[in-house]
Amino acid sequence: MKKRSKRALAALAAALLALGLLAGCGPAHAGGDGAASAPGGNEGDTLRVVATIYPIYDWAREVLGQTPGVELVWLQDSGVDLHSYQPTAEDMMLLSSCDLFLYVGGTSDSWVDGALQEAVNQDMEVLSLLEVLGDAARLEELQEGMQGGGHEGHSHDKESEYDEHIWLSLQNAGVLTEAIAEAMGRMDPAHAADYEANAAAYAGQLSALDAAYQAAVDAAPIHTLLFGDRFPFRYLVEDYGLDYYAAFPGCSAETEASFETIAFLAGKVDELGLPAVLTIENSDRRVAETIVQNTHDGAVVLTLDSMQGVTAADAAQGVTYLSLMEHNLDILKQALA
Repeated sequence: MKKRSKRALAALAAALLALGLLAGCGPAHAGGDGAASAPGGNEGDTLRVVATIYPIYDWAREVLGQTPGVELVWLQDSGVDLHSYQPTAEDMMLLSSCDLFLYVGGTSDSWVDGALQEAVNQDMEVLSLLEVLGDAARLEELQEGMQGGGHEGHSHDKESEYDEHIWLSLQNAGVLTEAIAEAMGRMDPAHAADYEANAAAYAGQLSALDAAYQAAVDAAPIHTLLFGDRFPFRYLVEDYGLDYYAAFPGCSAETEASFETIAFLAGKVDELGLPAVLTIENSDRRVAETIVQNTHDGAVVLTLDSMQGVTAADAAQGVTYLSLMEHNLDILKQALA
């Protein structure tokens, strides 16, 4: 890691001072207490693990278990999705001083490189999960009928931009959880065996749910999904050999579909006899409902959860990665019936 310049150190000190001044008039970061931090505070010899998005946080929580002396912080705990997130000064400081940083590592995380260059902890371990996946990572794609275009920070250059929604695959989750356990073991060798055992137990749950997905798909008369929305589920459909159509790519910020897109997707609903048009969480459903209105037989609008809107309050109420994937399985069965 590069040496910090005097200017960078001065900027870091200014940021710390600003945080101190703001602490009395603003809410504390959810990582400091509550659902987004587990199991203890970052004091003394406590090690700090920082995870960006909810699925990574929840995987790390499973791996960590009840191990003492480690604080786990969830950075993006306000329900802002990966593509829209802008780190605060406090977020940057949490990253800068942690012992292990876990993140997706795609285009939406481009801010991370600058933050790591100014890290206070020069011994920090960093784990990019896209790098862990290697050849299993998929490039973004424009499917037939899908409306193109991009948004700020996302060019949709299919030659270089990876699909970041790697968590929406139970098979990926098993691989990535194991990598998290290995990273935690390197950070904390005294508890490496515990992390490995916790990851193995969790892998069993992931594998069982993966088998339930495959069984549901195998038994279904339909093997195509149609989204009147963004499509972040490419890893999921590839796991089970499903086809799909969608209004927009996974990282698109567009909400208005063209007449041509609506007509194409409505035609596919009729042609394939699809019982449902799908959306993702927090959608206004307008595109999906317009598609349904333009079909001959009609269809229901169902929602698959891409986990991009999970908040600290949701986690405090018991929402987990597995519970959300179980819910998605129920919806998938309806969409393929």
